[in-house]
Amino acid sequence: MVSTVTNMTVDCANAYQLAHFWSEVTGHRPDPEDEPGDDETEIMLPGGLALHFNEVPEPKAGKNRLHLCLRPDTSRDAEVERLLALGASLVADHRKPNGWGWVVLADPEGNEFCILLAESERAALPPVSS
Repeated sequence: MVSTVTNMTVDCANAYQLAHFWSEVTGHRPDPEDEPGDDETEIMLPGGLALHFNEVPEPKAGKNRLHLCLRPDTSRDAEVERLLALGASLVADHRKPNGWGWVVLADPEGNEFCILLAESERAALPPVSS
């Protein structure tokens, strides 16, 4: 027997507002039936996985134990700049001089996520040496 992951839930203070940020990040719309003030909303992603936003009373405390890693269709650096302009904040920069690495950002409510290299960037870089 196995289980299938159907959604990734993000606890938050404002589900509708945070879903709209992530809608801009992913390019997929929130459920059209969701409205401002709803305490839950979600975005359906290709392949059937949903990002589900659920309002909770307590604030975020500490580092996420689970986070999303995003692979852009443009470039890592262009995507970092785009997301910062949308309201993300820089948490940590793990870019290396040889071109490899990633960037850790946080959404407007402080939930961390990573921006990886685009597939085309990965293909153009030399293999990582041990």
